[in-house]
Amino acid sequence: MQNVGQLIGYARVSSVGQDLEQQLLALGQGGCQRIFEEKASGAKRERPELNRLLEHLRAGDVLTVTRLDRLARSTTDLLHIAERLREIGAGLRSLAEPWADTTSPAGRMVLTIFAGIADFERSLIGERTSAGRAAAKAKGVRFGPKPILSVEQLAHARRLIDEGEPVAGVARLLGVHRATLYRALALRVGA
Repeated sequence: MQNVGQLIGYARVSSVGQDLEQQLLALGQGGCQRIFEEKASGAKRERPELNRLLEHLRAGDVLTVTRLDRLARSTTDLLHIAERLREIGAGLRSLAEPWADTTSPAGRMVLTIFAGIADFERSLIGERTSAGRAAAKAKGVRFGPKPILSVEQLAHARRLIDEGEPVAGVARLLGVHRATLYRALALRVGA
């Protein structure tokens, strides 16, 4: 980082009953001029104080946390946040994990390696998912929502329509929308 900005802290606990005091003390001792506090589960996608902090950061600032798990829900989430910081020109530093300091070349290298590992992991998961789906399809497993109408209901509907009953009336009888019945019977609208 060329220009030196502020050390901005982020402290988070998962529930209202938990205490931020230890994190606030450590961040203050770590030199943070301002600390954003949040009481929200890390699993939540929306963390308003984290969003405010990210909007507040300027080039040269360093987002400081006591531990990375206070900041991110997963490695992927951490990498997204780190990328956003990089775009701003801000750094990231963890007090408990000195290797996670993007203001140093070694810290940037470690995060780059993490990004590669996360990308590799996503690829493996995608490959395993595709292979699993293909194997399941080969065994006759059907994907998607369960059909609304049973085979018997569709046969009954087809018979009624063939006997001259209007599609709208048959759909009402079966408790479905007319379009649903058309799709299920693979009829064209107006047929």
